[in-house]
Amino acid sequence: MNKALLVIDYTNDFVASEGALTCGVAGQQLEPKIASLVEEFIAQQELVLFANDLHQLDDPYHPESKLFPPHNLKGSNGRNLYGSIQNVFEKYQNQPNVISMDKTRYSAFAGTPLQLILNERNISEVHLVGVCTDICILHTAVDAYNLGMHTVIYKNGVASFNPQGHDWALDHFQNSLGFDVK
Repeated sequence: MNKALLVIDYTNDFVASEGALTCGVAGQQLEPKIASLVEEFIAQQELVLFANDLHQLDDPYHPESKLFPPHNLKGSNGRNLYGSIQNVFEKYQNQPNVISMDKTRYSAFAGTPLQLILNERNISEVHLVGVCTDICILHTAVDAYNLGMHTVIYKNGVASFNPQGHDWALDHFQNSLGFDVK
């Protein structure tokens, strides 16, 4: 095991049509690609990590409280993984190479044990899928870059509610960070 698939924020609040901060159809169209990649990484005994946003209602100390409507609230259905990805997670959640992790900032590295988890497993290559391309995927990718990790982004595995931001981020990944954008 030397690579990891990070599934970032692929939750009901970010993807479902009625989600609090949804990417809508753009996010929903990722479902087959994400499911396929999860199955592929599990079959290869590689790490699959689900990093999901976690917030408290009306948290006066969290900067996102002033930027976005309440989303991914603790104990809410909005935090559940979207569609069949929830079923795929439940199918494999007890395997040692499948991890679910809460995050409270854009980057899956900020304030989480992600770097420790990757280091313990000698992982130097991360593959990123999920939402939003220009927010949580971007911040996680920049942290991976700063840690010297080889990073792969899947064009048909990431989406945003901001089409211009999505396109900008894909260009940035490839041309400013030197990532593999497939």
